[in-house]
Amino acid sequence: MSRILLLNKPFGVLSQFTGEPGQRTLAAFVTEKDVYAAGRLDADSEGLLLLTDDGRLQHQLADPKHKQPKVYLAQVEGLPAPEALQQLRGRLDLGDFVTQPCKAEQVADPDWLWPRDPPIRERKSIPTSWLRIELREGKNRQVRRMTAKVGLPTLRLIRVSIGPWQLGDLRPGQWRLA
Repeated sequence: MSRILLLNKPFGVLSQFTGEPGQRTLAAFVTEKDVYAAGRLDADSEGLLLLTDDGRLQHQLADPKHKQPKVYLAQVEGLPAPEALQQLRGRLDLGDFVTQPCKAEQVADPDWLWPRDPPIRERKSIPTSWLRIELREGKNRQVRRMTAKVGLPTLRLIRVSIGPWQLGDLRPGQWRLA
């Protein structure tokens, strides 16, 4: 039977088990053997990463053709105007591809969130806000590129769910079997 692990990938950690000297990898957190990441989160992003020992399932979970919705919380610089949210929901031309429509809304600051280490850069004169973005694709740095395109640079990005799997109460670096 396939194993699926849910990991809360910390900031600054690569979504792989090996890296260059000095790079933090999954090996520092996951003790299970013969599991591999099903998809990726860039080192600057945090949150839910799925790992499995089933190569076919790994491919299916990572493949955009299977359209697993992915939900992100993005802390952005600035306050989103309704037009910016509407742009995020539509098709955005990011140069090398055009995004598919998605769900995007402003949400309250998450009260359950752990502090980030290191803390985000904050500017006293510019407020921040949180967006909830749900995609069914997931190209390289897509959410960051989308928010930047509409004038809301991402300061912090946390994936909270993939399909039926939820981050839940996992703290950074913790994992559990699904």
